[in-house]
Amino acid sequence: MSREEVINLLSKISYFSELDAAALKHISVATIQKKYETGQYTFMEGEPCIGLYIVKSGWLRAVKISASGREQVIRFVGPGEAFNEVGVLTGGVNIVSVEALEPSKVLIVQRKELLNLVDKHPCLAKSIIENLAHRVLYAMNLVTDLSLRSVESRLARFLIDEADGNTIHRKKWATQAAIAARIGTVPVVINRAFRAFVEDNLIELKREKILIIDYDKLQEIALSNE
Repeated sequence: MSREEVINLLSKISYFSELDAAALKHISVATIQKKYETGQYTFMEGEPCIGLYIVKSGWLRAVKISASGREQVIRFVGPGEAFNEVGVLTGGVNIVSVEALEPSKVLIVQRKELLNLVDKHPCLAKSIIENLAHRVLYAMNLVTDLSLRSVESRLARFLIDEADGNTIHRKKWATQAAIAARIGTVPVVINRAFRAFVEDNLIELKREKILIIDYDKLQEIALSNE
């Protein structure tokens, strides 16, 4: 990407949208461009944090991995989204591992320069704080779901959240195993939940999409604590 293209992309990120041209140019100079192939990790949990990552193209997933190898997907990130904000602000250590789900291109705003900009631009600090507050709320909801809600309830909520109208468009990497890791269970359990939803005429599974047939019933299950 040219310097102008980098600046244009940065200006569309919510963090930087209120910065003036001089500040954006300064950020662009401190920005690294990298490519990752499918299955390649951008970074691992516990490694030193390089900076704030911005997705130009492709999809990636942030994941926590237990000592036994079990995974809990924290979030998926795609074009125009930023990630690793927490790593930047909490001592410079990555708190998750991030894997490319398909060939991806990212920009990396180096941590030192980003922190310097936070000191100089209150609007940037405010935007980061607001985003982190949303991330904390998301984490609290995730803990609540894992602790109090059934797999069926979590799956129903996932489908509703991901739906565009009554359709969930499935990317190649969005397998049932990937969905299981996202909602905190294992493939055999998620397969059973999907099968039950199909048998109850709540959804229809197709190769590239999932159709919601009974939205009201699915929402009822999503709101259930049992």
